[in-house]
Amino acid sequence: MNIKPLMDRVVIKMTEAEETTASGIILAGSAKEKPQVAEVVAVGPGKKDVEMNVKVGDKVLVSKYSGTDVKVDGQEYTILKMEDVLAVVE
Repeated sequence: MNIKPLMDRVVIKMTEAEETTASGIILAGSAKEKPQVAEVVAVGPGKKDVEMNVKVGDKVLVSKYSGTDVKVDGQEYTILKMEDVLAVVE
């Protein structure tokens, strides 16, 4: 099944959260932060006043608690508005 976002929506797949700190401490599940880096899976066509500045495959930074989490064919995705994409990571 494919997800095709409407209007100014973007479908992303979050990257895995860090399981250890830089100093090597293993984090418990409750101590992990929600990751903010994601990969764009699908992009909607946009609206008159909203330019879609990302494309499929881009790595992006997103607002921490934005979007709606969905599960399709066992994969977890987040659908959010273009305005919740903060930057493209190069």
